[in-house]
Amino acid sequence: MLRLWGTKMDRISTQSRSQNMRNIRSKDTNPEMRVRQMVYALGYRYRLHVKSLPGCPDLVFRSRRRVLFVHGCFWHQHNGCHDAHTPKSRLSYWGPKLKRNAERDTRNVRLLKKMGWATLIVWACEIEDERRLTSKLQEFLG
Repeated sequence: MLRLWGTKMDRISTQSRSQNMRNIRSKDTNPEMRVRQMVYALGYRYRLHVKSLPGCPDLVFRSRRRVLFVHGCFWHQHNGCHDAHTPKSRLSYWGPKLKRNAERDTRNVRLLKKMGWATLIVWACEIEDERRLTSKLQEFLG
């Protein structure tokens, strides 16, 4: 389905948009669930969302001192990805919001590295190529 953003056909009410945004989850998203299934199928076991670590990583492999984040391309501004666009409306809100997200991610990765943890970020757009992602996960966890 072709969507033309910003056209009259695509505009929705403020209340509908607000409800859509409230429904977006930060945990147990479809990309995260797919990565968890892949990692489990590879034979690795992990802990979820360990709050004592910076950034509350999505998957934590304590014995290997490795953490994995599953990031949405829009919310975390994946460089070069077509999904990492900036909305055309409310630029005064979205610009700083998305910039803060990216800065927070960078800070958390830096803190984790200082603590001796290796980190891997899996972007939502990478999940489509399962073979490539499986290889990337095995290399990181192996």
